Amino acid sequence: MSDEICHRTATELTALIRSGELSAREALQAHLKRVEELNPKVNALVSLAPEQALEAAREADERFARGEEVGPLHGLPMAHKDTHETAGLRTTFGSPLFAEHVPERDELIVQRLKGAGAITFGKTNVPEFAAGSHTFNQVFGTTANPYAANRSAGGSSGGAAASLACRMQPLADGSDMGGSLRNPASFCNVVGLRPAPGRVPSWPAPAAWSTMAVQGPLARTVSDVALMMSVISGPDPRSPIALTEPGSTFLGPLEADLRGLRVAWSTDLGGELAVDPQVRDVLEPAAQVFTDLGATVELARPDLGGADEVFRTLRAWQFELSFGQLRDAHPERIKPSLRDNIDAGRRLTGADVGRAERLHTELFHRVAEFFTRYDVLALPVSQVPPFDIDLEYPTEIDGEPMDSYLDWMRSAYWISATGNPAISVPAGFTDEGLPVGLQLVTAHRAEHALLRIAHAFEQATRHAERAPEL
Repeated sequence: MSDEICHRTATELTALIRSGELSAREALQAHLKRVEELNPKVNALVSLAPEQALEAAREADERFARGEEVGPLHGLPMAHKDTHETAGLRTTFGSPLFAEHVPERDELIVQRLKGAGAITFGKTNVPEFAAGSHTFNQVFGTTANPYAANRSAGGSSGGAAASLACRMQPLADGSDMGGSLRNPASFCNVVGLRPAPGRVPSWPAPAAWSTMAVQGPLARTVSDVALMMSVISGPDPRSPIALTEPGSTFLGPLEADLRGLRVAWSTDLGGELAVDPQVRDVLEPAAQVFTDLGATVELARPDLGGADEVFRTLRAWQFELSFGQLRDAHPERIKPSLRDNIDAGRRLTGADVGRAERLHTELFHRVAEFFTRYDVLALPVSQVPPFDIDLEYPTEIDGEPMDSYLDWMRSAYWISATGNPAISVPAGFTDEGLPVGLQLVTAHRAEHALLRIAHAFEQATRHAERAPEL
């Protein structure tokens, strides 16, 4: 019975709990049992607080028994990304500098999830300060891929994606600057949505006007992603870029007729991306899936010229802003790749940032024009399948050297630079049984359309239903 509960989707679990067939305490106990059994194999969950969670579940059950109004996530057990501050629960950011840090308040995304009834039972592992798409740090160690323990789970929301794949929680929160929601979703055969900036407001934020980093949902199905978006999206006066559309708009039906949909298909963005042949082989049948659903599929891509400079410049600027003082105070306790990014930010001139903003604007308008001709762009999430867990990053792709821990992530971070919403949806497995995700991108702020397209692909392929054999 315990495993049956854990294999239920978030949507199914909420229905069972609200019908009275399952209590919040029973749902939590089932997931805690699975955590005890499986987490030692993957190291996805950290800073567990089972007693605190059981008390919260008991109180939730009592409120429900009294007939009090409960939220849309009532009774769902959740662990929050270890870069998202949680009141009274250790939040380390994956850094030894914050190994014993216990915040006094929840940040906004956690506030909203708890307010909707989610029961917090721990945190999910991250790279140091969420820098990089491989989850390892000096505080908790490395998170393993549930489908192959000698491979990376991705990052920076790697613990979140791995815990979902292992059925240790039904929903997970994450964040994404260069692919940190999409990359681990691809590596772990789950769904990760990078919303448009402002769709899910962030607070507190050191650069509240910045559009490069966003927060968002991970889940095992597109329907569950939509459920979570109904809770975490919507306006907040503390975010100057927050969109005004309420989260409830994500509760609409996802079924869609894709006949006439215009799909732009590209496995390498016109030869600009080095892509592992295994990824190409897995994604190739996806084009036919859209054709079979009635869509028109064409080889096409937007002009993403300048995206690399935009992302790297604005990322370095934001890293220096966020971590510069820590780098000065504790240089030996910041990982080298992060120090390099901070130092790159310090070398920037006003002219450098100004040029990046000009290129950013030009990129936005070119991509907007592209989406007047196409409804969705389909391309790889990650240019490689899950790589060796002992590497910091892949050093070459299909014979092409990767000189830094950013180079291999271009298929994700070039899309980040556009500001368009993007989703990773399970697309199949390599011959070795390693998951590969398909990245779908729609027009600016068109998350609703994106979810319907992704849902249709998911229902036609059913790749997400393949669980790891732990």
